[in-house]
This record gives sequence, structure tokens and C-alpha cells, in this order.
Amino acid sequence: MMPYHNPIPEKKTGSGMSGIVGAWVQAEKMMQIVLVLPSAGFIGWLAGYGLDRWLHQAWIAIAGAIFGIIAGLVGAVRMAMIYGNDSGADAKNGKKGGNTNGSDGSGEVP
Repeated sequence: MMPYHNPIPEKKTGSGMSGIVGAWVQAEKMMQIVLVLPSAGFIGWLAGYGLDRWLHQAWIAIAGAIFGIIAGLVGAVRMAMIYGNDSGADAKNGKKGGNTNGSDGSGEVP
């Protein structure tokens, strides 16, 4: 299984991102989440279609599309959880960086 790397956290200045720039950043994050599911489904279908043609089968494209949709759904949920943690908990606690691995930083497993 490939490791999942969290996105690079944003550096917040003293004034923070507000107004139109903050809205554009939020819109860009949401667009990433929206585009990952259909993109992964299409790539899975395309890989399955190529294998169908190469192996002279008729079912691999459907399996590839299903695999791609599942992979895209997992990616979208992961991104939504990371972006949700960054905007919700950090704004309340005044933190500058998000700890998205579920630990409190002490090295102990929760």
C-alpha cells in the first residue's frame, strides 16, 4: 500500500487570508475534492479498457471503473477530512498548523 502524504499546510500571516483571496483558496480546495472522483473513475476505466483490448476480454473495463471510483471516493473523503480539520478546529483553537494524523504530538498512539 502506498503511503498517503498530507498536503503542504498553508503558511498564515498575522492578518490571515480573508476576503476575496480566502474565498478563492476555499473554492480551489473544494474543486480539488470535486474533481478527484470523476478523474479517478475515468483513469480506472481507461486502464481497464486498455487491458480489455490487450487481453481480449470484455469485463476488465467495468472492474477498472469500479476500482477507480472507489479509489476516488477514498481520496475525496481523505481530502475533505483534512480540509475540514484545517478550517474548523484550527480556527477555534488558534493553531497555525493542523495535526491531521490523530495524535496530540506526544508520540503515543491514541
